Amino acid sequence: MAQHNLLAEIQNGDITGVAYKNLSLKKEILSHFTNEGNATITDLGKILNASTPKITLLITELIETGLVKDYGKTESASIGRRPNIYGLASDCGFFVGVEVKNNHVNIGLLDFRKNLIRFKDNIPYALENTQASLDELCKIIKAFITAQKMKPGKILGVGINLTGRINCKTGQSHSYFNFSREPLSKIMEKRIGIPTFLENDTRAMAYGEFTSGAVQGEENALFVNIDYGIAVGIMINGELYYGKSGYAGEFGHIPFFQNEIICRCGKKGCLETETSGRALADLFIKRLKSGATSSVTAKVKKMEDITMEDIIDAAINDDTLAMELIEEIGEKLGKAIAVLINVFNPELIILGGCMATTGDNLYLPVKSAIKKFSLSLVNSDTKLRLSQLGDKAGVIGACMLIRKRLFN
Repeated sequence: MAQHNLLAEIQNGDITGVAYKNLSLKKEILSHFTNEGNATITDLGKILNASTPKITLLITELIETGLVKDYGKTESASIGRRPNIYGLASDCGFFVGVEVKNNHVNIGLLDFRKNLIRFKDNIPYALENTQASLDELCKIIKAFITAQKMKPGKILGVGINLTGRINCKTGQSHSYFNFSREPLSKIMEKRIGIPTFLENDTRAMAYGEFTSGAVQGEENALFVNIDYGIAVGIMINGELYYGKSGYAGEFGHIPFFQNEIICRCGKKGCLETETSGRALADLFIKRLKSGATSSVTAKVKKMEDITMEDIIDAAINDDTLAMELIEEIGEKLGKAIAVLINVFNPELIILGGCMATTGDNLYLPVKSAIKKFSLSLVNSDTKLRLSQLGDKAGVIGACMLIRKRLFN
């Protein structure tokens, strides 16, 4: 109980005086453990500019709450008594991350020390802007939470990732489940019974890679999510960039092509119309109707039922048509990413999302097009990597964003 009283105090803006100073120091200690890892009392005193007795008192109180653990003596070889080292207790709290895809849900449980201790993927689900679809999503989340058999209060938050325009500050979705004036996060929180946070799927996936995946010390990176749609997550100076209204990253809707294809946003010529998973499926079916052959037709009865996932699976298994079309899309996408490189001059570009699972089929044409179309002086220091977390990126990112909001 003490643990959750402290967590409530951390988020309470009405505390003043000495209590506020002590609470602020506790928050800084927890934030240091969260972002930098374990530390000794002496180290914390230097970092936070506080006396050893003060840090000792606060660490003792934090241990009593169950949030902090004494991990024993350091392995220092220095002469004298070895100091104790302290850090977050992994079981002091947990976070649930939910990645909502077009036709399935991935969901996982993360502990306080960034360990993904439960992960369930490909739960069948149809994402539609209906009350029935929202009800089913809540049912899936509640069933997962119940299966964990956690004591009440152990799960500190649920992070839900949705595609489209999401305002993470207000908890509103402007693309799905937007049939009520009340913020979607509050509606779902009432249904689930745990504090609930909403985030755009690409930004959550990007944050997962930034904190636990492909980023290896880079401060400025772009995560390109190549799925049924196209979007980009932006990290500037180590922080996720949202833009003025919270909608930064709508890369797929830049007017990139001179075509008459109507995008799902209602406009023509968007990048998505020729480089997304939807575009891949449309082009694949069109080629089949023109006489091309593929192993996919042996698995899918109706040509119109072929999905992006079917084509990706075929490409991974060396299907010629699937590989050719993904290469075509990679060349076009690489040209668009070259524009991002010219604008942002990032240290790193990460290719993620479902289509990135095809590996070199996508990676190599993207890399070739980047070299061809971006300024050599600008791209010379830009690395290109595939996602390391794969389908876990969004789940981990959602959990890490809750943890960040709790202490920052």
